[in-house]
Amino acid sequence: MRVSSDSAKPLLILGIETSCDESGVALYHTQRGLLGHRLHSQVAMHADYGGVVPELASRDHVRRVLPLTQQLLATCEHTLADLDAIAYTQGPGLAGALLVGASIAHGLAYALNVPAIGIHHLEGHLLSPLLADPAPAFPFVALLVSGGHTQLMRVAGVGEYQLLGETVDDAAGEAFDKTAQLLGLGYPGGPQIARLAERGQPGKFKLPRPMLNRGDFNFSFSGLKTAVLTAVRGKTLSESDKAHLAAECQAAVADVLVAKALNALEKTELNQIVIAGGVGANQHLRRQLDHAAARLGHRVFYPPLDLCTDNGAMIALAGALRVSAGAATATTRAFDVRPRWDLETLRGPEQALTPLS
Repeated sequence: MRVSSDSAKPLLILGIETSCDESGVALYHTQRGLLGHRLHSQVAMHADYGGVVPELASRDHVRRVLPLTQQLLATCEHTLADLDAIAYTQGPGLAGALLVGASIAHGLAYALNVPAIGIHHLEGHLLSPLLADPAPAFPFVALLVSGGHTQLMRVAGVGEYQLLGETVDDAAGEAFDKTAQLLGLGYPGGPQIARLAERGQPGKFKLPRPMLNRGDFNFSFSGLKTAVLTAVRGKTLSESDKAHLAAECQAAVADVLVAKALNALEKTELNQIVIAGGVGANQHLRRQLDHAAARLGHRVFYPPLDLCTDNGAMIALAGALRVSAGAATATTRAFDVRPRWDLETLRGPEQALTPLS
């Protein structure tokens, strides 16, 4: 995707993502598109703890962001002086991790006398399929499905988001993480479940499809976690049993997501859906959704596989879209972060998201 700018000058945006356990940076040019991105995952560091340790995550971001930025600039044959703006994840996320990215972004922006633009993490995910080729056109339905979020949104444009439904308890990614833990697999659970499920067959175990026939667009995966716990409690499962259970868990999640997504298209009378977030990389989900959507004449769009998880490219793109549309920005020293931030509170691209005072 190329971003048209209201100014005659093309813009070069640096994106910084530090909301959780991945340090991501990217360069986006409003005429040339995504020039490059760098990502450091902390998965190996947190694996021993079975989940993200916020203090460790924050400290690692401190070590990673500037070296990654220097590598990226060198590879793309640009310097800091070429930047026209710096976009960073302002929230939601881990407060300490967000503060690392925000402080680096504002420090650089102040030194370079360019704007710093705070971006909503979920907005970055929602817009990330615009980096694909082909890319969807507004309006579309977005299924945001990740470790901490499962939401269906109607996306009419940048900053024009209508929540259709969301998880009332545990997100799909959390169900995968818990199932992986119960099966003795590693962290994060989603990729581990997907790999094990390749050797299994859904249906050998019977797991529920929570809220599948409720008629709304909300999700609940806590009951699925409980059902897996019941299936394994007090039992010694063979490796084949574990594979079958993983396949059934994956199928249960996909069945719910696909059905709700297609119902949302029918309700909104749209025919495009985008899938964003880490769980969107799941190949079983993609196959099921592609098949069902094609049968009904709908189109499905995904971000590139390497941009499904948290990354700087989606933040740089969102920043470019907002700056190009005339978002009011400033280069002050004042900034804060929003660990909890409702996506629906965003307005259109002209909104000044940061700095706050």
